[in-house]
Amino acid sequence: MTEVRKNKTIIISATIVLYKENVQTLKATVKSFLQIPFSKKLYLIDNSPKNNLEHVFKHPEIEFIFNNKNLGFGAAHNLVLEKLNSEYHLILNPDVTFKASIFKELILQLQQQKNVAMIAPKVVYPNGENQVICRKNPTAKEMISRRIGLFKKNEYSEAKLSKSFNPEFIHGCFMLFKTADFINLKGFDERYFLYLEDADICREIKKVGKEILYYPKVQITHIHRKGSAKNIKLLTHHISSARKYFKKWKN
Repeated sequence: MTEVRKNKTIIISATIVLYKENVQTLKATVKSFLQIPFSKKLYLIDNSPKNNLEHVFKHPEIEFIFNNKNLGFGAAHNLVLEKLNSEYHLILNPDVTFKASIFKELILQLQQQKNVAMIAPKVVYPNGENQVICRKNPTAKEMISRRIGLFKKNEYSEAKLSKSFNPEFIHGCFMLFKTADFINLKGFDERYFLYLEDADICREIKKVGKEILYYPKVQITHIHRKGSAKNIKLLTHHISSARKYFKKWKN
């Protein structure tokens, strides 16, 4: 494998949006990021009602931002847009862990593939089972079918998912952007309070003529809490976001 370009220092930034997080789970995620062998900056954006975590994450490579209100997922991630001076920017969920070595391969792919704006690795559950993160663009029929349990088939074949390719939509637990592309997109569409902002930004990437890349040669672990399947308030947010998504994209 060709080495990651060494003619300048690589800087990686990341944002994790928090809301009443489990401290031990979050510590594992933060530890994973801080072990990356490049210059880095982690922004912890806390939407929680109380500032219970800032004192826990004192570190020279961490900036903690407490909002004192819930801005929503995309709007909170966007708070750092004017702060970013990195080459690569990671959108990261607070329940994800990984080996630091995966970044050499992911960055190499971004360096070699000029038209790729964002890359994501293979994702597994803590028990090692594969987590399906590559899907076709959402449709109302497909979302309803999933909700009532009628749609269980993977939209891409196992053979397709075993190799790198450009899917229509990648779920947003781990999205490594070229920072310039993330900034040019102006981050996430803040009309979505929660859910479908990842599907939306994937379409925005394609709209400007860029690609997203699924790269299964490296993997991460994601707990994946599936909140809207268990919580009526989160389900309401999911439905609201779906309405906005389908109105915007006319499908």
